[in-house]
Amino acid sequence: MHLVLATTRLRNSFQRRSALLAAVASLVLASLAAPALAQAAPKVKFVTSEGDFMVEVYPDKAPKTVENFLQYVRDKHYDGTIFHRVIPGFMVQGGGYDAKYNEKKTRPPVVHEGREALAKGGDKNVIGTLAMARTSEPNSASSQFFINVKDNDFLNPTIIPAGDPVAKIEFQGQTYTNVPRAQLINSPQLFGYTVFGKVVSGMDVVNKIRMVPTGAAGPFPSDVPKTPVVIKSASIQN
Repeated sequence: MHLVLATTRLRNSFQRRSALLAAVASLVLASLAAPALAQAAPKVKFVTSEGDFMVEVYPDKAPKTVENFLQYVRDKHYDGTIFHRVIPGFMVQGGGYDAKYNEKKTRPPVVHEGREALAKGGDKNVIGTLAMARTSEPNSASSQFFINVKDNDFLNPTIIPAGDPVAKIEFQGQTYTNVPRAQLINSPQLFGYTVFGKVVSGMDVVNKIRMVPTGAAGPFPSDVPKTPVVIKSASIQN
């Protein structure tokens, strides 16, 4: 009798321990899977008059920039806009003007995140990457974006080394020494352009766009496609 009771207690103890281990394993697997889901890069499909291409964007690298861009997509801001600036050895730019060269209304500009994105391991301005267009004021980007069609190192943000003054910093092939930190942080030339995504399919379409004949049109003296390259739609795919 005692042997039977002991065996039963052992079996129940083993079953409880197995259930506990299974629960722990399930929690561990869930915790491992969660970051993978969180890191999924949103994708946006562009349907254009020259064909379709897909980009993915990186909220883990440039969260404010990505959310700004995706909100314009949700608002259908890009539908009916054109690539109004096309330079074959440089980039193609769009997202701001309709086919009649009317500038579309935008929300307030987004803060510049170029340095932060690079520090988090984001891409530089290399072929196929997606970056925000802006004026000479670093924090002026709104809806316009461009796709690099060559490696444009001179567009990359400059990471400022530690120290004040900064003992040594290189910028566009020049070396500067003992520069006050505030002077560097606030220098518009060092901000570069924020890369927040890249083309993941349809780069052949982007290359087709970059080779279209260009000239003067609307308010622009040059670099405008003679036959408008229209973004028919832009939509989030995941």
